[in-house]
Amino acid sequence: MRKLVLTASAALLAITLAACGGGSSKTAAATDGTALPAAQLSLVAYSTPQEAYGKLIKAFQATGPGKNVTFTESYGASGDQSRAVENGLAADLVAFSLEPDMTRLVKDNLVAADWNARPDKGMVTDSVVVLVVRKGNPKHITQWSDLTKPGVQVITANPFTSGGARWNVMAAYGAVSAKGAQDKAGVDYLNALFKNVPVQDDSARQSLQTFAGGKGDVLLAYENEAIFAQQHGQSFDYVIPDQTILIENPVAVTSKSKNPVQAKAFLDFLFTPTAQRIFADAGYRPTTAGVKGSSTFKTPAQLFTIADLGGWTTVNKRFFDPQTGVLVDVERQLGVSTVKK
Repeated sequence: MRKLVLTASAALLAITLAACGGGSSKTAAATDGTALPAAQLSLVAYSTPQEAYGKLIKAFQATGPGKNVTFTESYGASGDQSRAVENGLAADLVAFSLEPDMTRLVKDNLVAADWNARPDKGMVTDSVVVLVVRKGNPKHITQWSDLTKPGVQVITANPFTSGGARWNVMAAYGAVSAKGAQDKAGVDYLNALFKNVPVQDDSARQSLQTFAGGKGDVLLAYENEAIFAQQHGQSFDYVIPDQTILIENPVAVTSKSKNPVQAKAFLDFLFTPTAQRIFADAGYRPTTAGVKGSSTFKTPAQLFTIADLGGWTTVNKRFFDPQTGVLVDVERQLGVSTVKK
């Protein structure tokens, strides 16, 4: 009997460990539909997918593994959210705008080092940076050079608080500099661009609200933000420039999760065709192949990635270091704060 109990305990432990891993293994419950024990999960995420996650949670709760799972949700600027978790904000799952906000938590042992070992590299959605314009495009905005013309007001968030704003900056720099080959042209462009930015909000969603309120002629934003605005009755158009960057958004279970099995089940659900279709309907480009609706997204003529610019470690040091970064000089000339909140 004692041997039987030990064997059963070992088997249970093995299942639990497999469920908690950051790689591609799945819990048994996540694949066979078995209900999991009741739990409340805390989701800490960047601001733009708030509505999508509301729908995803409901869809997950309609499955066997999600039947007894409830959620608390926190949304804000990606960098702010990452730092909040670093400073003690409880989280079972984290979803950020860009990979460095996840890397920060890996360094603090708050997210497993193998969080991106999945085939999808832990990136739950993709998007591209677009130019959102007023209905009918009265300023005839079609390309990056139009944003630095006199009299054109550009809305973008503060890149020292917003992950979305960093994507905007690197899309602009990469497009004008030919992916870094003409560095001076790219840096000069950033200086000219930000002179046309009248206000820098803390997050991408706040910038959308500012633009919706009537401020500015063009908004730098994720494609999904433009689609979100149109779906909610805003009279906006958007232009996908020929040269733009592929946005990749990471998600992971935290190492401090009190309910790692349930958290892993929700993470697995996010990569299913059902969940990816919900993301697609919200304007995000799916990262799972074969999802219905994927073909509606147009591929820009010259789509580049952050890797083409050296990767986030290089990019953050060069552009966003709070003491020496390129954007520090740009912002200081305008009197804008470069302090991470």
